Amino acid sequence: MAVSTSITPHDARDAWIDAKLADLGAWMQRHGGAIRTIQWGVVAIYLVLVAVPAFLPLPDRSAHLWNDLTVFAQFAFWGIWWPFVLVSMVVVGRAWCGILCPEGALTEFASRWSLGRAVPRWITWGGWPFVAFAGTTVYGQMVSVYGYPKPVLAVLGGSTVAAIVVGLLYGRNKRVWCRYLCPVNGVFAVLAKLAPVSFQVDHAAWAASPKPKGGTGFNCAPLVPVKTMNGAGACHMCGRCSGYRGAVRLARRSPTHEIVHVAGTEPSLDQTVLILFGMMGLAVGAFQWSSSPWFIDVKQALATWLIERGTTWPLETTLPWYILTNYPEHNDVLSLLDGGLLLGYIAATAIVLGLSLSGLVALATLSLGWTRARFHHLTQTLIPVAGCGVFLGLSALTVTFLRGDGILIPYVSEMRAALLLGTSLWSVRLAWSVAGLSARGLRRIGATLGIAAACALSVSGWVLLFWIW
Repeated sequence: MAVSTSITPHDARDAWIDAKLADLGAWMQRHGGAIRTIQWGVVAIYLVLVAVPAFLPLPDRSAHLWNDLTVFAQFAFWGIWWPFVLVSMVVVGRAWCGILCPEGALTEFASRWSLGRAVPRWITWGGWPFVAFAGTTVYGQMVSVYGYPKPVLAVLGGSTVAAIVVGLLYGRNKRVWCRYLCPVNGVFAVLAKLAPVSFQVDHAAWAASPKPKGGTGFNCAPLVPVKTMNGAGACHMCGRCSGYRGAVRLARRSPTHEIVHVAGTEPSLDQTVLILFGMMGLAVGAFQWSSSPWFIDVKQALATWLIERGTTWPLETTLPWYILTNYPEHNDVLSLLDGGLLLGYIAATAIVLGLSLSGLVALATLSLGWTRARFHHLTQTLIPVAGCGVFLGLSALTVTFLRGDGILIPYVSEMRAALLLGTSLWSVRLAWSVAGLSARGLRRIGATLGIAAACALSVSGWVLLFWIW
């Protein structure tokens, strides 16, 4: 039996909030056309910011956010869009996906003229969220996607073209790309589990309500099985299903509910790998490598070793900009040695941190009694601190862009520390609640301490980046 996700109103104010949320969901259902209009406006802005800067000269030192389209586009994508879309997942679920995302709008639009082929099994493979996230993250570092417009066109433009192609091939009026292949689908899905609002299904009301006559229904573009939906991870918050059979409504819920009461019934190896090795491992290496003294020490040692043996081609050979950063006019070039070490550093960080975090979660699980499902469930409690790390890494770009234009944000270090501490405590609180489902006393404390140790290990990587290096 599904656990109720909504919060029971305790007073008139709560009842008023619940009524307004339900009304908002109903409004979204009635005004789908307006939402689509907003989407096309975002598509137009997106295409301009992705494509046009790639054909303009690279900005010089006099370029600023307010007088250069390339600099503005870089700030818009990496200083505002990426970090704060992550925040929106925790606040309002995947509303970005359902209301604003240009790739989602384009793949669904293309799907109107789809060949209608059945989605092949290889597309539905559960490992794509990690592989796509890792691939785009690593490739973005190789080509310096945060600093130059052509890599933006390659990464974002390439992803958009792929989304359109998938829409033209599979499904009909669907978002097959979003459901299975989008590089950020996995990250969005785990962060949306923390959102305090979601579209919720009253399964009893659904079963009791007769199916609407005449085949009247709704089109769930991201292919979510709404009838059996218990969580918010896959829902795009578009509102199309609101009110269906009197069983679906937009409502409040506890931000801890899905992790504690739903995630355990849906154990996911794929999400575990994404959280431990992707968000808490690979992402750390991707943000760290350019500031890491360890990277510099290894590079100098290898360069010296190669020069002593008369082998200089790894230090001298470069590749085109779409493989490795190559902008000599800006004194920004990565050699083969740089590229190899970059890949090695990110891979080593992902493996070392991922395995270490897995070990700590395993110890926490052992204190409760080992089961794979329990291991995956406890891993879900790390989502707050994992998401915080990725946000801080990306928001560092926000700070850098603004500082370059003379705009200084006060108390940045203090805010970073507060976020890391707050999300770590959130994860520990979730672990305490999850452990309490199967144990009490010392066993519960032991499991919680194991997750606390995992939080501390994760935070240490960001402490190195922001305060020590």
